Amino acid sequence: MEQRQTAPRIVTLTSDYGTDSLYAAALKGAIISRDPGIRIVDISHSIRPFDTNNAAFALRVAAPHFPKGTVHIIAMNALATEEYNHRVMELAGQFYVALDDGIFSLIAEREPDAIHDISVTSESDILTFPERHIFVQVACHLVQGGVPAVIGRPAAGWVESEWQRPLIGADYVQGIVLHVDHYGNLITNIDDRTFKKVGKDRPFKIPLRASRMDVERIHRHYGAVPDGERVAIFNHMGLLEIAINNGATNSGGGASQLFGLHVGSGIRIEFAPLTPSNSTP
Repeated sequence: MEQRQTAPRIVTLTSDYGTDSLYAAALKGAIISRDPGIRIVDISHSIRPFDTNNAAFALRVAAPHFPKGTVHIIAMNALATEEYNHRVMELAGQFYVALDDGIFSLIAEREPDAIHDISVTSESDILTFPERHIFVQVACHLVQGGVPAVIGRPAAGWVESEWQRPLIGADYVQGIVLHVDHYGNLITNIDDRTFKKVGKDRPFKIPLRASRMDVERIHRHYGAVPDGERVAIFNHMGLLEIAINNGATNSGGGASQLFGLHVGSGIRIEFAPLTPSNSTP
């Protein structure tokens, strides 16, 4: 007899708790207590403390790979204020439960399907852990097929926050490092469309720590250069990434360690000046 497939019940966790956190364990225990069949996935608990952009970046990278119906709990900056409210954003068939301090506008690349205020009652008189006492019950309701209308009224709007975009000049693009991964690779906010639009196929260089380290070519994958050599690629997100092939921090040296760059550091692409031969009409 053919077995009918049921949609998986998935709740993800993203936080700035740290990798060895009892708070994350408490959230998982509360979710399992409500429904042992829920699958819990850690996106990251290594978000830089209070860094909304860093959390939004992690979700922009990971969330598109999850199925519809997934609920994402964003467990950081979670205390509601007169200015910021607990809300649920519905986007592309998935749900995001968080304090709306601008993070929804950073995650969404288009208008969300819906945003609802959260008006459910906390399960505790203790107000310092809304992730546990409010977000968990909301997430479990949604992942079990419940509708957002039960949680609260549609929100009048959302908090606007500007994604960190590169500065553009006639002969340069000035960006920043958004993320440093486990290997020390530098992921920037410069996308391939901006590179092509400004560059117009002109020669370029990306200055690093010393002129002999400058990058003057974009490759398609890390292995296009010998082990230990610097390499620049546009990764699966379309973002400029600078790496050391088969290098890693504290093990031969990753790009972050070798070039002295970290999250927030500037990255600049300098193009050859426009001339009649390389300009477009």
